[in-house]
Amino acid sequence: MSAISTVLITGCSSGFGLETARFFLDKGWRVVATMRTPREGLLPPSDRLRLLALDVTDADSIRRCVEAAGPIDALVNNAGVGLLAPLEGMALPSVREVFETNTFGTMAMTQAVLPQFRQRRAGVVVNVTSSVTLKPLPLLSVYTASKAAVNAFTESLALELEPFHVRARLVLPGRAPSTRFGDNARPRMAGSTHEAYADFTQRVFAAVRDTATPVTYAQDVVEAVWRAVTDPAAPMRIPAGADAVALAQA
Repeated sequence: MSAISTVLITGCSSGFGLETARFFLDKGWRVVATMRTPREGLLPPSDRLRLLALDVTDADSIRRCVEAAGPIDALVNNAGVGLLAPLEGMALPSVREVFETNTFGTMAMTQAVLPQFRQRRAGVVVNVTSSVTLKPLPLLSVYTASKAAVNAFTESLALELEPFHVRARLVLPGRAPSTRFGDNARPRMAGSTHEAYADFTQRVFAAVRDTATPVTYAQDVVEAVWRAVTDPAAPMRIPAGADAVALAQA
């Protein structure tokens, strides 16, 4: 990689993406922080920071963003949306939205940067998925499927990129109460209900609220992403957070 490397991170408006962008800036990297609607003030001013608009579900938006970003050394596919609801009550447009962002958006962003990685015979793609792919949980069937698809995609992709010295890795965060996952999912949840599952849904939500198990903090995910980007010997799957590590070990 160059003396000062460049990382493009998707989904930087909050949560893991925002903290990852801040961390890479602190490490001296050039950072291309992307979000649907860029907002000044989220990150400290720096001549190594660029804020770019990006909708990973829109091909033209992806093309414009990658062209404006210029040469990059690492892509972190962090952008994602959530959905907690019983499958029987899910609105199909919401199901498609989850896959368009979490799965197809990740694939499209990766495809957009691969030409420059392949030509330079260097680069790394890090896809942020979820520890729910390690242990199934109720009400997350569609979300889990969208992330599990990315796991399989990344593991296969890594094999086809090896001849070009390009790496692909996975970071699997656990449950992180400090993020906006619930707020993010709420619009889709509002249209995805079923009265037959009402009592069960409330019991699940109560159990999650009352759980005393370890959770994941943003710093856990940031450090896992950093390892995936900078350590060529990093494993394919890196669990992030005490709960994710426990699931991976089990």
